[in-house]
Amino acid sequence: MKSIGDAALNAIAFASILLGSINLDMSVAASEKSLYLAYPPNNHQTTSDKIFLVGSASAAGEVLINGQPIQRSKAGYFAPSFPLKMGDNLFTLRYQNKEIKVKVTRISNTPEVPIGVAFAKNSLTPSLDIARLPNESICFGAIAPANASVSVRLGDTVIPLLPQAQTVQLQPNSAVLTATNQPTISKGGNYQGCSTFSTIGNLETPIFQLSFNNQTISQQGTGNIEILPPNKLQVVEVIAQSGVARTGPSTDYSRLTPLPKGTIASVTATEGEWLRLDYGGWIKREETRSLPNNIPPKSLIRGVNYRQIEGATEIVFPLQVSVPISIQQGEKQLTLTLYNTTAQTDTIRLDDDPIIKRLDWQQIAPEQVEYTFNLKSEQQWGYDVKYQGTNLILTLRHPPQQLKQNNTPLQGIKILLDPGHGGIETGARGPNGYTEKEVNLVVSKLLEKELIKRGATVYLTREDDRDLSLPDRVEMINKIRPTVALSIHYNALPDWGDAINTKGIGMFWYHAQAHSLAMFLHNYLVTKLNRPSYGVFWNNLALTRPHTTPSVLLELGFMINPDEFEWIENPQEQEKLAKTLADGIVEWFTTSE
Repeated sequence: MKSIGDAALNAIAFASILLGSINLDMSVAASEKSLYLAYPPNNHQTTSDKIFLVGSASAAGEVLINGQPIQRSKAGYFAPSFPLKMGDNLFTLRYQNKEIKVKVTRISNTPEVPIGVAFAKNSLTPSLDIARLPNESICFGAIAPANASVSVRLGDTVIPLLPQAQTVQLQPNSAVLTATNQPTISKGGNYQGCSTFSTIGNLETPIFQLSFNNQTISQQGTGNIEILPPNKLQVVEVIAQSGVARTGPSTDYSRLTPLPKGTIASVTATEGEWLRLDYGGWIKREETRSLPNNIPPKSLIRGVNYRQIEGATEIVFPLQVSVPISIQQGEKQLTLTLYNTTAQTDTIRLDDDPIIKRLDWQQIAPEQVEYTFNLKSEQQWGYDVKYQGTNLILTLRHPPQQLKQNNTPLQGIKILLDPGHGGIETGARGPNGYTEKEVNLVVSKLLEKELIKRGATVYLTREDDRDLSLPDRVEMINKIRPTVALSIHYNALPDWGDAINTKGIGMFWYHAQAHSLAMFLHNYLVTKLNRPSYGVFWNNLALTRPHTTPSVLLELGFMINPDEFEWIENPQEQEKLAKTLADGIVEWFTTSE
């Protein structure tokens, strides 16, 4: 199962890390067929209101948890869930004369409303240094006792913070994976208020005041507030090879189109280590460098040209400044948007092209130009974008050239297989201790043989048990430029999931060019292998994000499901899975022409 490099834990990474990467010495070796606990580790902490215990023992006899017998598979595997109270929860597992004790601590994921005259710990917001434009709304918040009087003073301005009758809390993204992503409502204790400021300069740190039960306290916030001069905004250049742009100032916010190295933009707001660029995206300060002038970067664009290179078409957009961009794929379309740009375009050259039917453009806003590539085929095979000086180069890959021989239908096709995890990152762990990293590699090598038989050229990101970072895996995809890339994984769940009843094959995609492959392989495996369907998900994962090729992450079953794990670890079923998956890939290439 896949983990991601973002600070915000993705559900798949979350479950994988918890279930796999922690060394457990709380049990006897699984090979002895004695009592074994794969998950959770002792002294595990969670915000979930329940926990599953994944493990195994010899099939004969009973396993007791806190004195109660539990359901097990034919092989003796188990994964029951138990409710958790706040604080420490103790579990005792018994099988014959073997015993395992484990403590699980449930912690709160929201600040508690304080008792008495006090603000809740770490509840004052903004908590980081921020900068905004004049007259841009700035909001303040605090958690305090109900029926209190709360305000914040910033310079000579006092802003009342009003009690909110209720606060809607959204579940983490991972809740989609367990169909539990309904919002919850909390009542009382949350105070909020907003204001605008026109004075340019440093307004210093706000002072929060709380009056309750005839007592008044003041507490200084931790975030300094500054109002930026609109005519002297800082100008920065992206120095990362692919700058990560987001919808807000933290890794909790969604990704936007990466900004090519060399992109230049003004900074219209800051929050801690994050900068808001003039087109609206946020980027980490460390991925930029400050430029010596404060001239707002704006560009004209006139004629657009193209050229064909081996296996791709390049479109050249001459600009005066390397402006921010965004790219959106659609049905037989790819749309490029240039920000801070005004068109003076009268001429575009585009001859008959293998993939582009027509290029249209329009000025959709005063400084926003949109180019729409109408494509000849619904399937897109990858794109790249970069700056050469101030020229933006967009590269669209051509369809693969298949030789289509009967015995080798994948001749001319390059396929990259990524066996997930490896080395110290074990991934999910099955009830008997069999790790995801092991089965990922076994199935990937079996699939490699089957694909080679069918004529494909196959690359593996790893061929043995070694540490391999997510950026290194992505770099291999971008360097090799395979026809498709498949990341092989097995699944697990967050603590609140149902490990006994959740099973099946899942597919994860990110770019529209990978959707057809993900959907087809999911349906093919479910039908041909008669396996349950877990579902097809759009998901922001490192191994689905490469845009240079259609990239799909496969979750081929649940390591933590007692019954499904018996299928996962079966060598004959592993071979059958590899053959069926290879056949599915052949059939997809046939249908995607």
